[in-house]
Amino acid sequence: MQNTPTDQRQIEALLDFFTSAGVDCFLGDEQVDWFARTREAARVQPDQGRPGPQQVSQILPGSSAGRDGNRSQARLDPQARLDPQTQFDPRAQSAPQARAPGTGPAAVLPDGEVIAAARDLAARASSLAELQACLETFDGCNLKLTAKKLVFADGNPQARLMFVGEAPGRDEDLQGKPFVGRSGQLLDRMLAAIGLDRSSAYIANVVPWRPPGNRTPTPQETEICKPFIVRQIELVKPDVLVFLGAASAKTLLNEKDGIRKLRGRWMTYPAGGREIAAIATYHPAYLLRSPLEKRLSWRDFLAIGQKLSG
Repeated sequence: MQNTPTDQRQIEALLDFFTSAGVDCFLGDEQVDWFARTREAARVQPDQGRPGPQQVSQILPGSSAGRDGNRSQARLDPQARLDPQTQFDPRAQSAPQARAPGTGPAAVLPDGEVIAAARDLAARASSLAELQACLETFDGCNLKLTAKKLVFADGNPQARLMFVGEAPGRDEDLQGKPFVGRSGQLLDRMLAAIGLDRSSAYIANVVPWRPPGNRTPTPQETEICKPFIVRQIELVKPDVLVFLGAASAKTLLNEKDGIRKLRGRWMTYPAGGREIAAIATYHPAYLLRSPLEKRLSWRDFLAIGQKLSG
């Protein structure tokens, strides 16, 4: 039976919807609880030792145990973590561990141990290049498993002005740079309105990996990524810090108010022994949906320009 033109258009529309939502492939018709299977695989009696490749393939279908023993052990150890300084050791419990190139990370349970490891990694970075390298090898955030690229930053790290958003979207995930889609183009026009451009600003996000389907990052994902953006701000040392949207302001300023109460109000952000002038404004993506609010953001950007020239 051949598809009619109407059927073909419906199929194309459905595929376009899935692509926009972040769906890259179809894995199966039924959901699989991989955490439960991992726990089942880990419940091996001590006197029996770790299961061999054949046992692993029976418990975890599709695993690469027969091809890579280290990778199978990483899947079986729910406490495994990554550290860019060391090789993977399934017996290590204290810090994130690095796996061999090409093996790929396994999902982790977002807990206090992972957050503490993220703080330690971020604190050890003495430059933006080192911080980016830490994020490239850090596997404590499961968003890395679905994102195509790390979205670290864009602009001038020596600039006096720094913008912080919440998380990258589809265009940012494809290019590896923050605010390059429609919202980024609007941000560029807003900067131009006060005589600035990307060479006059440094742009980053609290979460450097795109959440699937552009969903909101979970509180656990935000807390895991928070130490890295905190350290990023300390290393950039801006004179003016702008939070694009309520999410980044709430995360870094520990505020509970919404963006309508936060925006346009000057605050201070402590970083590296100094206090940075900080202000929140509407996220460009919100302005695309609510163009009438652009007048308020225009006031905010005028205040930002005055602060920089003062």
